[in-house]
Amino acid sequence: MSDIAIRVENVSKKFATRMRYVMMYGAMDIAASFFGVHLRTDQLRKGEFLAVNDVSFEVKKGEVVGLIGANGAGKSTMLKMLNGIYMPDKGCIEMHGRVGALIEVGAGFNPMLTGRENIYINGAILGLRKKEIDSKLDSIIDFAGLEEFIDMPVKHYSSGMYVRLGFAIAAQINPDVLLIDEVLAVGDVGFRAKCYDYVSEISHNAAVIFVSHSMPQIARICDRVIVMDHGSVIYDGNTGGGLDQYRSLFPEETSVIHGENAEITSLKLNGKPDECLEIEYGQDLHVEFNVSVNTRYSEFIISLDLLSQDLQLVAQCCSQYNKIVLLNNFKSHNMIITIPNLLLNPGKYYLSIVIYDNTKRKHLAWHHSVKTIKVTSDYFVGSAPFQLQGKWQNK
Repeated sequence: MSDIAIRVENVSKKFATRMRYVMMYGAMDIAASFFGVHLRTDQLRKGEFLAVNDVSFEVKKGEVVGLIGANGAGKSTMLKMLNGIYMPDKGCIEMHGRVGALIEVGAGFNPMLTGRENIYINGAILGLRKKEIDSKLDSIIDFAGLEEFIDMPVKHYSSGMYVRLGFAIAAQINPDVLLIDEVLAVGDVGFRAKCYDYVSEISHNAAVIFVSHSMPQIARICDRVIVMDHGSVIYDGNTGGGLDQYRSLFPEETSVIHGENAEITSLKLNGKPDECLEIEYGQDLHVEFNVSVNTRYSEFIISLDLLSQDLQLVAQCCSQYNKIVLLNNFKSHNMIITIPNLLLNPGKYYLSIVIYDNTKRKHLAWHHSVKTIKVTSDYFVGSAPFQLQGKWQNK
């Protein structure tokens, strides 16, 4: 038997941009089908666009594939076609075995029915007989952790409870293919850990496709990544290369300077004035610049902030926390800061420099994203943006 669980060949899907086009083309397609007229569904009509454009890939049993891309790349549309919610306008999709899907929070739940009743309804939709659901009921409730609320109408459930119940149902059918779309983002930490363990366990015999905007989640559970952009696949390969390709989709952050009470000049990273510094994982980072502060301030604080590509603060070096008192001598100060063993995960980061007064409540100047730092490594270090060094003992 072939170990291919999912085969997608030259698949395309189009949508109309306005409701009037949806109504008009819908009526035309129904009439054409009724009279037996063949329409070229692969051609775009006025007001239509391709959400998925000529996509092909295969997923084998035992693979966990991350499907990533910017908003509007076509990921969720592709996942819904795999689950049979949408039919492709062109191409062919083959799914081998039982399919479990968790695509939208609460999808398929009847809000007026209890959690227990919805388990039976969703189980039947997924192809389980009543006896099978009876035998799995306690396991589903235990996995979801909803023992106290299982007989309450699901309209009173939180989004996290919806996800827990939906994932528990999908998990207990032992699918050959599991499709997950971003929904783990609303689960609590304990439940996410349980889901990761389940995905790791099921991936030995099943194919898993995981859509997420959380790169740490992708790095943690995926051994292969497919990157989509404007409906097309632009990368299909190992996780590290896929994450690099994903980051390249976003434009470079431009430098922005706020505040008029301090000024930074002659900024260099590792002795270089270049806009972008390429540095090996674990290498020292030397930051050198001149700073002038308004004479009204006798003391000041400097903070070096390192931001990820989605502008999340991932690391910081602050003079105040390092117990360094910076006295203003009303001249230009030449600052040299050394950060040993920069343990940022491989990727691209932005350096911001913030000058505060001695209370750290007033921004004297905020030089936002003034330099780009690209951390490189021969291997993927880990899923967290910053790695901690520790002294290890095994007694």
